Amino acid sequence: MPATSTLVGMLLGLGTQMYSNALRKLPFMRHPWEHVLGMGLGAIFVNQLLKYEVKLKEDLDKILEKAHQANERRYFGSFSC
Repeated sequence: MPATSTLVGMLLGLGTQMYSNALRKLPFMRHPWEHVLGMGLGAIFVNQLLKYEVKLKEDLDKILEKAHQANERRYFGSFSC
């Protein structure tokens, strides 16, 4: 999974740089170091996005568990009649 996300990020960065050069009607590989930089930044972006998504899911699960426990206590905890 990390290799796939890294590859997708690299392709995103490369595609962004090539698209930028195409819009400005420059040669696609005008400054090759810009492509390498774009690929690196794209890989970092996608990997951080996946880390954020995992952390967000963990936090959401914790919040939902707390809400479930609060509802259990509220409705099924102790009946005082």
